[in-house]
Amino acid sequence: MFTSGSLSGSKPEQYEQLLAQARALMHGERDRIANAANLSALVYHALPQLNWVGFYFFDGTELVVGPFQGLPACVRIPLDKGVCGAAASSRQTACDSASNSELVVPLVSSKGELIGVLDLDSPVQDRFDVDDQHGLEAIARAFEESLE
Repeated sequence: MFTSGSLSGSKPEQYEQLLAQARALMHGERDRIANAANLSALVYHALPQLNWVGFYFFDGTELVVGPFQGLPACVRIPLDKGVCGAAASSRQTACDSASNSELVVPLVSSKGELIGVLDLDSPVQDRFDVDDQHGLEAIARAFEESLE
């Protein structure tokens, strides 16, 4: 049975620990819904000052909400709208320029196909920095790898 541990050390060290927990949580499981659900819960409960963590999956036309932790969210997001759409379209991590409290990491298959995005929101101004970006990109890569 999986058990999460508390994170300690510097922020990069904490993300290394969280990545190890994420890999252990997804080990041997290829179902994207199961892994997205567990990862959403893991990240939501492990990192401070978050009010939403979840996945939006690309359905061939737009992003559709997937497993998440937090309050109900937008169900569908066009690729030309908002931070999620920008990250999905550009395949580059994006932050909310208005509040600096949203971080969106694109999810792309090894064949270059858009899978969706990992979206994190915080009520705290300037919550996300480059350490968060790098740590969450590594977790997103682990999710992508779990699907192959």
